[in-house]
Amino acid sequence: MIARAMIATLLAGCIADLGPEVGPPRRALCDNADSEPGTATSYERDIVPILDGNRCFDCHTPGGKTPFGLEVSGLDLSTRSTLLAGGGRSAATIVLPGRPCESILLQKIQDTPPFGGRMPLDGPPFVDPFEIQTIGDWIAEGGL
Repeated sequence: MIARAMIATLLAGCIADLGPEVGPPRRALCDNADSEPGTATSYERDIVPILDGNRCFDCHTPGGKTPFGLEVSGLDLSTRSTLLAGGGRSAATIVLPGRPCESILLQKIQDTPPFGGRMPLDGPPFVDPFEIQTIGDWIAEGGL
């Protein structure tokens, strides 16, 4: 009996240490907190230039160069209100005020979107980390 208990204890210690080698995380875990709580983020001043500068408006506005994204997904980035309405798949989950990590807008511009391709679909270049954080801050602040 004692020998069995000792063997079981030794084996339990060995098994507990086994695990898959998956390597380091590809990026930090998402954080719903505003990175600069004392600084307000504005849709018009801060978010529109990011969306326009990263070619989002080319595909997701009626007047865009190639409005393929608007036609396929229904997501219209023309105005804050049309953005917040979302597309056919994202709908009201495109921006969840106070919850950037769960917001499809933020997920789709990061390197591992929950569905479909990373945006912009014809990237790289993709939205840079500072701009991703700015969009996350805007959502954390309520998406106003």
